[in-house]
Amino acid sequence: MSWRKEQRRAERGYHHGNLKEALLQAALGLIAEKGPAGFTFADAARSAGVSPAAPYRHFRDRDELLSSIAQRGFEQFEEALTQAWDDGRPDTVTAFERVGKAYLAFARAEPAFYSAMFESGLPVDLNPALLAASERAFGIIRAAAERLAALAPPGMPRPPALMMALHIWSMSHGVASLFARGDAARRKLPMSAEDLLEAEVLIYLRGLGFPTDRRPPAQKDQADQKPAGPPPVPPLGPWGTPK
Repeated sequence: MSWRKEQRRAERGYHHGNLKEALLQAALGLIAEKGPAGFTFADAARSAGVSPAAPYRHFRDRDELLSSIAQRGFEQFEEALTQAWDDGRPDTVTAFERVGKAYLAFARAEPAFYSAMFESGLPVDLNPALLAASERAFGIIRAAAERLAALAPPGMPRPPALMMALHIWSMSHGVASLFARGDAARRKLPMSAEDLLEAEVLIYLRGLGFPTDRRPPAQKDQADQKPAGPPPVPPLGPWGTPK
């Protein structure tokens, strides 16, 4: 994504009266370049091509501007997760795997939004609109966790869905922050971010007693059969001959 191109569009929008959108796009560009803590309110105004006083027409301060960006990010994030979850179709595990991939794809495709959402240090609980947007996005993960919890094997205690959702959200966020972003913080691994997240989730579910072997029954039976192997070698005497 070219933030300079978005900035030029925003400036054109400002000249047609869309100052708020111009500032949002300018701030997104600055976040992409410098991170959520790397610019001032005046920098956003300058990047949008307006006077330092102009942003106060729409935003109380820099934090309110960042909150608006984070809220928009969570709204797009919720939409991506909702489409991936698709109400658990065709089955819970497959749909949940799509949710994990959608999480990582969003972090990779929208690093500026992702930074504003998770790395800006904004007090989410003090902004009702931002809190509601973040809760709706988290609600998709929780819905998936509730379906997963319902699959607990007979005789095993059913884990709290909220606990599972928090663990899965935390794992997804950790992998996304370290490996799936599109900025300089991205690190290289001998496996993809998707494979890493899948492995972490499988280990977590296995620890809760969930069956995690999804191979067809025929393949499982083959794996369980021990190969015959060569016949045992009789013990040798001192001259290398069988006793």
